[in-house]
Amino acid sequence: MDNYNKTVNLFRALSEPIHLKILDMISCREMCACEILAGLSISQSTLSHHMSVLQKVSLVSARKEATWMIYSINQNKVTELHKSIDLVMLPRNGCICEQIPEADIMKGYQPVVNHNCLNSKFTKKTED
Repeated sequence: MDNYNKTVNLFRALSEPIHLKILDMISCREMCACEILAGLSISQSTLSHHMSVLQKVSLVSARKEATWMIYSINQNKVTELHKSIDLVMLPRNGCICEQIPEADIMKGYQPVVNHNCLNSKFTKKTED
């Protein structure tokens, strides 16, 4: 469940439109807080809060340069996010569905072949 929780936290951070806008802004190049603020209609303290959320889930990296904070996308986390999505959304060997006892799956169902999945799936039996 821990991996699911980490992924959920990432998606929570991505679910805020302002966070997506910030990520879009810094996707081309790193930016100082003042540049990001120029593209948004929020206060410096509000930006600081949003950047803190993005940093907490490691989507954004920050470094201090003199008196400025410089922000950039953490590409390693983007790669990790892609892998997390693939793990949940794409069929694979070792899928969590393989942990469901077959006796529980088969009660009242008949197997059908699903060409989009590596495992057999089941469909509710219909009365003839």
